[in-house]
Amino acid sequence: MLWYHTGESSIEVKTEADSNDITEHPHDDKKRLYLSTVFDKQFTQKGNMNTHKQLHSEPELYSCTQCEKRFTTQYYLSRHMNVHSSKYKCTECGKCYQCDSMLTTHRRIHSGEKPFECSVCSKRFIRAGHLVEHSRIHSGEKPYKCPMCDKVFCQSGGLSTHMRVHTGDKPYKCHMCDKAFSESGTLNSHMRFHTGDKPYKCHMCDKAFCQFGGLSTHMRVHTGDKPYKCSLCNKRFSHSSNLQRHKCHVHSNRRPYHCPNGRKTFKTKSYLKHHVGIHAGARPYTCGHCSDRFIMLDQLEQHLLVSHSEGT
Repeated sequence: MLWYHTGESSIEVKTEADSNDITEHPHDDKKRLYLSTVFDKQFTQKGNMNTHKQLHSEPELYSCTQCEKRFTTQYYLSRHMNVHSSKYKCTECGKCYQCDSMLTTHRRIHSGEKPFECSVCSKRFIRAGHLVEHSRIHSGEKPYKCPMCDKVFCQSGGLSTHMRVHTGDKPYKCHMCDKAFSESGTLNSHMRFHTGDKPYKCHMCDKAFCQFGGLSTHMRVHTGDKPYKCSLCNKRFSHSSNLQRHKCHVHSNRRPYHCPNGRKTFKTKSYLKHHVGIHAGARPYTCGHCSDRFIMLDQLEQHLLVSHSEGT
């Protein structure tokens, strides 16, 4: 067993001995790793953890002559130079690392070795740090607190992703349109709109969807489920957007959307968008019989009735 000391609590885990990641504690018969709760890194000696903290507090004085990276000590610069010299190079994929222990950890990706095992669910991991983060699922510990709201997270990655809500950062950009996203998973889901991939198939009809949420919403057609209830009249809806539209049209007189080209106001953003299209000469409704185009849907419906006897 191992005890991971976080400064506030200890986590007991099982591991296989690995001289590259774990060393004996000199004053105890238990093996220990020191975990910085601030920086989420693990160290075999407390002194190494303190040295690492200096990276975040001291100015970067030593510059690499081959790239733009800077370091606080000559030692860290020397380790970094090993990457450029290919001293520790993976023979499988060619990646280079700063030291032998980092290369040893990397090689587990190729070998499939996972020496760190969770004592609760037996799930195994390549890195000790991954096990530490996983163990919080069982302990319920959430040490990463958002400095701008009350949300807390069990993993540093969760906090980093959440912070984009406050910063507005959207680093994942679609190369086929102008849209950008705060999470890679959202971008992957968006890409299906371009590729046409629809992996989520309804087992009750032939419809398929590019997003799981689309399938979940569609299933209400078959189940009749209407989970969204109007608090003012108790009418129920299968989609949250339908409920919001109902409240806006039936129970509200607010018209917060203003036309930039005139004095007209609208209850919904979609109505405003449609109206602005009129100024631009847009005719979004097309007749499938003669290709005539119309500004309003009711104009198209009237045309279909008169010219093509459709709708009688």
